[in-house]
Amino acid sequence: MAITVDELYKASQLFNMTTDQILAYDGDIPSEVVIEDKTAVEQLRLIQQLEEEDRQTIFKLIDKMLTNKKFKDFFQKNVAAL
Repeated sequence: MAITVDELYKASQLFNMTTDQILAYDGDIPSEVVIEDKTAVEQLRLIQQLEEEDRQTIFKLIDKMLTNKKFKDFFQKNVAAL
């Protein structure tokens, strides 16, 4: 199976490996990507590597969660003022 240099680079970024590690693959399966252990910049970089539809789904979920938090904060603040 042949891949392009760009595909090799993307795979190395996805699995947090160097291209050399991928090319010299020793049979160990790369570990699962755990996004919560990454910095915000790394998290965004990983999300940007996803297909467009998957990225949009993630951003919609984040938007919904942020909206819910704003409503919760608003109601807590206004109920406390009563």
